[in-house]
Amino acid sequence: MDDLSSTLDAAVTRGDLLPSSRQHLAERLAGQPSEVEKASIRELVDGGHWTELNDRFFKRISFGTSGLRGRTIGKIVTAAERGTPRPDGRPEFPATGTSTMNYAVAERATRGFVAYLKSELAAAGVSRRPRLVFAHDTRLFSRDFAERCARTVIEQGGDAWLFESHRPTPELSFAIRHLQADGGVMHTASHNPPHDNGYKVYFADGAGIIDPGATRLSETIAAQPPSAPPLPASQHGTLTPIGAEIDAAYTSRLKDVILQPDLLRAAKSLKVVYTAIHGTGGVHVPSLLRDLGVQLHTVPEQDTPDGRFPTVESPNPENAAALQMACDLAESIGADLVIGTDPDCDRMGVAVRDPHGKLVLLTGNQTGSLMAWYRVTTHFKLGLLDETNKARAVLVKTFVTTGLQDAIARRHGLPVTNTLTGFKWIGGKQLKYERLLPPDIQARYRSLSVAEARAAHLQHGRYYVFGGEESYGYLGADFVRDKDGNMAVLMFVELAALAASQGRTVTDLLDDIHAEYGYFAEISRDLKLEGAEGAARIATLVDSYARNPPRELDGTAVVGLRHFGIDTIHDEEGDVVPREALLFVELADGRSFAVRPSGTEPKVKYYFFGKRLPAPGSRLSTAELAAAKSEVPAGLARLWDSLQPDIAARLA
Repeated sequence: MDDLSSTLDAAVTRGDLLPSSRQHLAERLAGQPSEVEKASIRELVDGGHWTELNDRFFKRISFGTSGLRGRTIGKIVTAAERGTPRPDGRPEFPATGTSTMNYAVAERATRGFVAYLKSELAAAGVSRRPRLVFAHDTRLFSRDFAERCARTVIEQGGDAWLFESHRPTPELSFAIRHLQADGGVMHTASHNPPHDNGYKVYFADGAGIIDPGATRLSETIAAQPPSAPPLPASQHGTLTPIGAEIDAAYTSRLKDVILQPDLLRAAKSLKVVYTAIHGTGGVHVPSLLRDLGVQLHTVPEQDTPDGRFPTVESPNPENAAALQMACDLAESIGADLVIGTDPDCDRMGVAVRDPHGKLVLLTGNQTGSLMAWYRVTTHFKLGLLDETNKARAVLVKTFVTTGLQDAIARRHGLPVTNTLTGFKWIGGKQLKYERLLPPDIQARYRSLSVAEARAAHLQHGRYYVFGGEESYGYLGADFVRDKDGNMAVLMFVELAALAASQGRTVTDLLDDIHAEYGYFAEISRDLKLEGAEGAARIATLVDSYARNPPRELDGTAVVGLRHFGIDTIHDEEGDVVPREALLFVELADGRSFAVRPSGTEPKVKYYFFGKRLPAPGSRLSTAELAAAKSEVPAGLARLWDSLQPDIAARLA
């Protein structure tokens, strides 16, 4: 090992290996690494693969939006990692490294999670073992991670529930609440490429982790040694497999989210194509839709769970290519609607027919706005909301989600609250609203039906009507505390059934919404910067906006700046918004854009916003709407083009 240390030191001196990579390599080598880890490091060093070593060791993988996420399969797969060949081509072992997702990282995080919960329970005077629920999607290594982490909980003196097979992320959120657990972990990397995996953490409320608990948990995990022995067998906890019982409770509650079930029963002609894109959506979506009487067709080639996602370049339903096979099937059978969900079934993308019969892909903002409009107006139509109680209702969205949803809610006198990006912040608001209820209702809240929960909030608290984010995540009830692709499918099919009942298309409804509330357009662009060098460039770029904000773009003056990492900003409820590297820039002509580093992927995200509002008390005419559809997006495209030299200068 001395010769290896000398080689690593020499690589640092030459500038081939980052000092941080050298430090983390030393820590891992001193922390009882497995034979696979030792052999992999040796092979990469002997081969002079310094870029790969830097990418794997330049940092300790850290908590992003709600947990850990990173490569599980390296750009270079070592012979030791490849191990015994598998039929699907997956390496036998995950990628060695402190910035990759592997067994050592996952087990260390789990030991930290158990230690954190033990401390929290002791501080609360609760003398029992911590209880955690584990679930996983269909990704490569997901089942292995879930089993290992559940075993780690047992060996560290906690109790664990483990789903018998792959399940959607939102079902884990539901299960944590249903089982009265202290938290849970979902092994997923959402719609990331096949080489990634993750460790998504939830607390007892079923939502993604936020402060103050998130910081304490992160610090506890960081304080864990690289390796640790299990406790004596007499102190081990128990492992309980779960499946059918949770499935039944979850899907029963999902059906209660439908506001007008008669619409679905009457929409006999509505034909839907659905694809799970090899993910967990296939567990529940087909049976849910068929139980509701929907004419459903799935894509046979994509029904099979497969973490390689072999039929798509990316399993992301935001992208047209991911839905291409479903669209091809829809064309061949004359289907009205195409729906796809991502591998862990928390996001949903759709394609609908326009008045000319052409399939068009909706954006996340358009899809969310349609459902927000339907659920807000239908609540009033059915008398669930009225002038006496609407002030106790709320629509919750993120700052970077379209302002059309704000306009819809406020036109109907419904309060709106904006949050930071990430559904954990929407979940945090739901917990706040739950705590407004009287103690006796809080004690039995998780057992209440959707209707009972609504009645309790409208009398005592604040009723969550709908929430979502532009990145294809939606939620229509709070018995789940994360975006839910299963629920989104049901809500959107109900909306499509409304259009069908009127002999109209979904795009007709969207045009009506734009005419009434204003035409809002958004585009988003990503700047991808991978690896150790990319991480440094992302930090440089984002920091530059704080030091030197733009003053003019596309020939238009900048008239407003909101820097969430520096300014003290309050949301609509008066709560202080946590500081985050998010900057909003407003131009004199009404256009605006936001920039932030992604919390889950190695990229910087840009969001652009434009709108054309009708005159007070009127609607946009057909001609005005047609002009807006052309002019507003063109203005956003010019704004992005004008930013290119500015970005280049900031990265120089």
